[in-house]
Amino acid sequence: MTTFAELGLSPKILKALEKTTLKDPTPIQVQAIPHIMKGKDLMGLAQTGTGKTAAFGLPLLHRILDIGHPPSPRRVRALILAPTRELVTQIHDNLTIFTKGTAVKVLMVVGGASLNKQSMSLARGADILVATPGRLIDLLERGDVSLVDTGYLVLDEADHMLDMGFIHALRKIAVHIPQRRQTLLFSATMPKDIEEIAATYLRDPVRVQVSPPGKPADKIVQGVHFIPNGDKAKLLESYLLKHPGEQALVFGRTKHGSEKLMKLLATWGFKVGSIHGNKSQNQRDRTLTEFRNAELDILVATDVAARGIDIPGVRHVYNYDMPNVPENYVHRIGRTARAGAEGNAIAFCAPAEMGEFLAVEKLLKKPIPVVGGAPWAADVVAAAPKPNQNRGGGRPGGQKPQGAKPARSFGEGRPQGEARGEARGEGRPQSAKPQGGKPAGARPHAAKPAGGGQSPRRSEGGAAGGQRRPQSGGQRRG
Repeated sequence: MTTFAELGLSPKILKALEKTTLKDPTPIQVQAIPHIMKGKDLMGLAQTGTGKTAAFGLPLLHRILDIGHPPSPRRVRALILAPTRELVTQIHDNLTIFTKGTAVKVLMVVGGASLNKQSMSLARGADILVATPGRLIDLLERGDVSLVDTGYLVLDEADHMLDMGFIHALRKIAVHIPQRRQTLLFSATMPKDIEEIAATYLRDPVRVQVSPPGKPADKIVQGVHFIPNGDKAKLLESYLLKHPGEQALVFGRTKHGSEKLMKLLATWGFKVGSIHGNKSQNQRDRTLTEFRNAELDILVATDVAARGIDIPGVRHVYNYDMPNVPENYVHRIGRTARAGAEGNAIAFCAPAEMGEFLAVEKLLKKPIPVVGGAPWAADVVAAAPKPNQNRGGGRPGGQKPQGAKPARSFGEGRPQGEARGEARGEGRPQSAKPQGGKPAGARPHAAKPAGGGQSPRRSEGGAAGGQRRPQSGGQRRG
């Protein structure tokens, strides 16, 4: 069995690893670390929860330790870009643990925090900077940070970054980084557009893949329950009552619907919180901390959090709304069965979501076991309220069109999937906007919480406005 010592990592890093739960390297770490330590560009494909942060973080730290002197003021030696605040925080926290006992300085910048404080923290430079693209652009435009000394660029969760429309931001950032650099791209799935990103920003990359794209962890027990949309809330309650005290993640599609579902569960006596794009950075951090410390049993979240939560205690995942991007199903259920543990994932499928459900099965290349109800017949699906009618329904989990996909064309469209402030790094939530068109019989069996009756301006997976269009023409590696 390969050990971290056999991979040739610095003794200082090995000493820090002794104080962590990482004992033996995972397959992605075994395959990626040697190539990265040799200075190769690399494209790593692995399902979520397989240890990708250590796969790129440990060899980067090893190479930076060899430099032997601190970075220059406001200069950055290695840049790691990730699509969400939660994921940036997770990467930063892991790297901070790995660097314990060394002089390596790791900083993070995200939307929703003070620009001035982040500028002050960058004044003395950073060995490694972990950032969301929008906030980094803000700091670059202010002259608070320089990337002229950046020799390493890491694009983590590149497919999710593409879904969220950050390709424009990536182009703006790339022109500030020297062409002579080592670039690493990590992704859980491999859509065609990722190949184009790799061709643009990587030079002769080594490709490492430890599991087929779109394949969930083997120890996740999956199931689907076919149920009318208006009955989902009571069905969720019945499932949650079966495992009191065990932590569960519930995924909704919209910010407004997820918040409304959280309030409904709270009125039913559950210890529950929510995170989504309408929450401030402090609110999201506080809720995640409470969930991580088991002060909350249930967390209702949108896809913004699907790849930023690494909490071993999560035993159950409920897809309250089917995701409109099939790959997001894999990332959602990947929040359970972490580090070899077992977990359960149940999807709730209403008639209007049959298209999304079939797209998920096509991605998985196998059927999901039916644990309740029966697949909806074509006439029932055809008679279901159309997605545009559902947007003003004021119930948890608004629908989107069957098979709807976010704008993913390379170099076109505005940011997808997160609030406007996250795309620009400012963390300003969008306000709800009243809309009409309420479908009949689509409410949960409970009184509507205060502030209901409004639907979000955009679904969490939809386009978010407000990002300035970057200059066209990303820099191409020679």
